[in-house]
Amino acid sequence: MFDIQAIPAFSDNYIWCLCDRSSGKALVVDPGQAQPVEDYLESQQLVLDTILVTHHHPDHTGGIAGLANTFPNVRITGPEDSPFKGTTNPIHPGDEVVWQGLTFEVMAVPGHTLDHVAYYSETEIDDRPVLFCGDTLFVCGCGRLFEGKPEQMRQSLESLRALPDQTGVYCAHEYTLANLRFARSWLPDDKALVQFEQDCQARRDRGEPTVPSSIGAEKTLNPFMRWDQPEVIESARQYAARQGLPCDSADSVFAAIRHGKDHF
Repeated sequence: MFDIQAIPAFSDNYIWCLCDRSSGKALVVDPGQAQPVEDYLESQQLVLDTILVTHHHPDHTGGIAGLANTFPNVRITGPEDSPFKGTTNPIHPGDEVVWQGLTFEVMAVPGHTLDHVAYYSETEIDDRPVLFCGDTLFVCGCGRLFEGKPEQMRQSLESLRALPDQTGVYCAHEYTLANLRFARSWLPDDKALVQFEQDCQARRDRGEPTVPSSIGAEKTLNPFMRWDQPEVIESARQYAARQGLPCDSADSVFAAIRHGKDHF
């Protein structure tokens, strides 16, 4: 009944479209541009009735006004405590959003921004639970800390790490190859990262996205989800010593990794 499609936007954004083919209704996540969404919905003969917003950045919200003009009855759901004030249905962490019988849990995931939320449904679509995580978690990466602190982001990722391994990770950008270049520099002996980079490069060469990922894959590959693994800790200690940074806790290990990526 349901399927999820990626609508490309800008140079590397994905606007996720959740479709209910039986009713002809659609939900989209973080529409930074209206036209790609409108074109896709028209081609699929779908009507937009819900928008989910993860955070306020313009590349995630810039298309909402245009979509609301085209679909005046659309429900716009996003965090109430946010610089983006275009929601019709403001939500808070711990709330539930119901769409076409699917229930999404609203999770607080501050770090990239302070208002950032994620939407998680344990109902399986394409044979697995679903996580729309915006810019908090990427394939082999995480969002830059524009507003939050490293400890906030680590705690946010810890809450995502606790989700079932099979959960599909529907992030908002195609950053995978750049993230992998950093990950391999941080963990040069990790053979799984080498193979994954080759697989992802092949996908991009075919014009295919590298997302969605899964929580299990990110726990295995993503250095930002592996702050408590010995090989990641050792790399963080070496980097922190060179940079004059502390590295004596889970938060400081994570902060060293984020600092390394920011200066890579």
